[in-house]
Amino acid sequence: MTRTLSASAQAPRDPALKQTDRMALRAIAQAAVDVELFTIPLYMTSLYSIQGMHAITGQGNDFYQGRLWPGAKTSANPITANEQAFNLVFSVFIQEMLHLQMSANMATVVGVNPNFTDTALQDDRHGWTCYGPTNSVIPNIIDLKDTKHHEDVPVNVGPLDETQLRLFIAIEQPEADARANIKIGKEKDYFPQAPFADWTPGQPLPRFGTIGWMYQCYYDYLSLTYTDGTTLWDAVFKASAVQNDLFNSFSSPGHPMREFMGFETTIATTDKSIAFEQMVSMMDAITDQGEGSEIQRRPQLLQAVKPKYQPSNTALRADYPSYDDAGKQIPSADAVARSDNDPMDHYERFKKVLDLLPQVVTWPQWLETHKTWTSQELEGPGYDPTNPLKLPTPDELAAALNALNEPAARGDSHKLLSQAVIGAIAGVTTVLNDYWNPPATGPVLFPFPSMSGSGDRMSIAWAVLGQTPDLSIGLDPATKGKLYHSCQALDLDGDGANSCAAVEIFHTCRGSNNCHAQGGCGFVQPVSGGGNCGSAVVTRGGGAGVGGVCGLPPQKLYSAPSDNKCSGFGGCAVPISASQVFPNAGQMQLYDFVESSQGKDGWMSEAFGDPMTYERGEKVHDVAYRAYQAVMQHRGKTVPADPPAADNLRLVFPPST
Repeated sequence: MTRTLSASAQAPRDPALKQTDRMALRAIAQAAVDVELFTIPLYMTSLYSIQGMHAITGQGNDFYQGRLWPGAKTSANPITANEQAFNLVFSVFIQEMLHLQMSANMATVVGVNPNFTDTALQDDRHGWTCYGPTNSVIPNIIDLKDTKHHEDVPVNVGPLDETQLRLFIAIEQPEADARANIKIGKEKDYFPQAPFADWTPGQPLPRFGTIGWMYQCYYDYLSLTYTDGTTLWDAVFKASAVQNDLFNSFSSPGHPMREFMGFETTIATTDKSIAFEQMVSMMDAITDQGEGSEIQRRPQLLQAVKPKYQPSNTALRADYPSYDDAGKQIPSADAVARSDNDPMDHYERFKKVLDLLPQVVTWPQWLETHKTWTSQELEGPGYDPTNPLKLPTPDELAAALNALNEPAARGDSHKLLSQAVIGAIAGVTTVLNDYWNPPATGPVLFPFPSMSGSGDRMSIAWAVLGQTPDLSIGLDPATKGKLYHSCQALDLDGDGANSCAAVEIFHTCRGSNNCHAQGGCGFVQPVSGGGNCGSAVVTRGGGAGVGGVCGLPPQKLYSAPSDNKCSGFGGCAVPISASQVFPNAGQMQLYDFVESSQGKDGWMSEAFGDPMTYERGEKVHDVAYRAYQAVMQHRGKTVPADPPAADNLRLVFPPST
């Protein structure tokens, strides 16, 4: 395919400018990461404001049959406006994660270590400063006050409404629309010609006007040549660049097919010329999926996404199967949401959501009508009132939802739930820093379950209060040298008081638990490390383990939920959902922590005693409390025989988050 290089970038340049050009290119590469990351919490907040309920499902999992939790999910048969709107926004949200992955892969090839906690978007407490009621700047792109049709639109998170959709449309608008939308006299501030005149390293980049123009400038810089016969691409290309892939990787059984057959989502750094073509192909995919145009100057914008940039429906159905609450496979809801909508670019999809908006019901609207929760909203077909697993009942869950929304509690609840969401998102962004910049201890896994967990916690924040979570407030930093506990009444360094985990260590996945001695709960992991959250334990099988425990390979030991061995081991979700159960029987090694100058953050773990067994369907917090008792007994201390009643936060959090 022939691509059009801007006239300003075609003339050979003085080689003395090469270092400045290199710095400008790298600044654009990080700006692209920032722009793609900026959209994800923004779109996610509105996505999960859509009212809906969901079951907790999984292959062979019938633990939660007949139980419902607040939070809309994708639908394989979208009939209502809520279902259609959710599928549409979800499809954009997933593609923004694809764009973030590709922008990070491109950045590493030009010598940038992509930063996912960049101060352009966040403060050092993981508070998102790029959003706010008085903010008007789409980072690196445009100040909406300089536009004719969006000057009154704040760059802020909020429920799915007309204001938010106007913002989303402004973000994704094609070049022709964006140029026409800029106020007279402000045109000079946007759509810069690359290479940038008078730009010096350390200065802010010019604002690009559209995301598509940012990638046009990216492409122009990649294509620069010099009078000595060299190119900027030759100077920046990094053959050892880290490449990661969540979309086109394939491994059985979890993700058996590549999703996009028409283009690569990683860059083959063994061949410089191939790498260049793949870089530009990724830019084309991003701009075509977003605005409906590849990186070319041409009048025909806003067109259907080319088939080569669409995912394979067959692959999506294989990679993302759906199950009912009895554990049986049903048509893939994620495949329908994406395959039905990915032929449209993001701009078109948000226009379609705008048409649906009068019929869409959000959580603020639903709560205004319903006022309080009842058990009936939390019961689905097939609910067994005998409650064989002794899970919290629908009445208890409804009471907890209502208690957190009592007038006297609303302020504290809003801050707590907002910080739970912030912690869940920070659990993703902080791990992504290591995902593309592996530490000396080795590569880390993509925190995919954290992404799901972030959505679950966002849904609960909306469903409890009907208020937008405040993503700007951030989290207090963890205190250096403090031995944190993972959940309610599991304080290894205290007296077993009925306190929950500290907000500053809230996270949603093993992948995001990179802090030594901060607990870990949910699905346990092997003491040798490795694996990810979610169904990891479910898919492991084999002969009887040591001591006759069935369903585990011989000698397989797992790390206890409360006192997990160390960084990256342990399980999902701090604090623990009161409804979380183990999907399989197993055994775990117990650990205590001792102060040591050789340990990370002043702590070192020590194994003790015989492995402790747990049963299929046993509540995770009950097992964690038994492990906690054993550790405290090992220390010569006595704690209450029974765990405390679950607090309201643990009651409303759904399992598997």
